[in-house]
Amino acid sequence: MGSTRDEKKAELKTRLIEAAEAEIISEGLSGLKARAVTARAGCALGALYNAVEDLDMLVLHVNSRTIARLGAALQEVAPAEAEDPRAALQALAARYAQFAVAERPLWLALFEHRLAAGRDVPEWHRQEHAVLLEVILPHLARLRPDLDRAALALRARTTFAAVHGVVHLALQGRFVGVPMADLQSEIAGLVETLTAGADHLAVRG
Repeated sequence: MGSTRDEKKAELKTRLIEAAEAEIISEGLSGLKARAVTARAGCALGALYNAVEDLDMLVLHVNSRTIARLGAALQEVAPAEAEDPRAALQALAARYAQFAVAERPLWLALFEHRLAAGRDVPEWHRQEHAVLLEVILPHLARLRPDLDRAALALRARTTFAAVHGVVHLALQGRFVGVPMADLQSEIAGLVETLTAGADHLAVRG
């Protein structure tokens, strides 16, 4: 009997996550409302708080699905064993921008959702974001064999932040952002600049 109860709770949780995902796609993160989510999921408002802690936790579960799909997309275009590190980094950056454009509401929710002050992001969700750096590291390691593990990890963060920043500003439509029509070419130019002279630096190091 307990198993049946757990199965029903798991099924309800999945329905709520899927409903919240659909609502974010339709209304954006700022338009997400608990009543709309539960109406779409076909359950009472109170059922949401029985399945998950609150609406914020539901968003984290939606974001978990998004990061999993993003990570898989990045790993597909640039597997760790790829021979050409520059080409791999270019492929990663291009695919990242493509995903962000195609999945804009969910991608924005992934990076713009904030928990209330004093509330920490669960460790399991922090760990899921590690894929964004893990896909970069093997290619940087081949490009910069002179860097130790700590330096490589820091450079991976810097590389990701540079590409992410350009994409984020463009998708937000900021006046300093790159026009959408030029996003892919500018991302390619940025990665080219970031990796220029790496061979010389590695030898010198």
